[in-house]
Amino acid sequence: MRKPFENEFPNDKYFSFYIEKLESQNVINVLMEQESLVKKIYKNLSEEQKKYQYAVGKWTPQQILGHLTDTERIFGYRALCIARGEKQSLPGFDENEYMDASHFNEIPFESLLEQYRLVRESSIALFSSFSEDVASRMGKANGHAVSARALVWMIAGHERHHLNILKERYNIG
Repeated sequence: MRKPFENEFPNDKYFSFYIEKLESQNVINVLMEQESLVKKIYKNLSEEQKKYQYAVGKWTPQQILGHLTDTERIFGYRALCIARGEKQSLPGFDENEYMDASHFNEIPFESLLEQYRLVRESSIALFSSFSEDVASRMGKANGHAVSARALVWMIAGHERHHLNILKERYNIG
């Protein structure tokens, strides 16, 4: 699935920031590589590392894992809806409100890692089924015009962003 053209996503800092983080032209390969990397990184964390905050109010690596899964579920749902021709505008979400309601640090870590794996594998299967025509379909999410393809690339770029944060601020990865 090729990279989205600039007219396929909103001209805001998040979309372009995440999509431009990826050099590859094959987002499915990126998603598969990220899955392997995330499992490798997270399986090697100590209990202390999983719950570490580099600053007050910042998310723990365990919370980041839950956030990645939530975001992929939401963006994957949006991509599915748009790919299937949904005409209604899809709602946005506030990641901080979701985090406050999630209690990810209280969920068994192995459960979070398994949820991540299942969501990623399901996403890869779905997105691999999109033809270029289907992937280029436009819809509305969070009040903005966006293609199904751009949402897939957003998932990968968003994850790359958080993997960079784990490396730079948590010294993980």
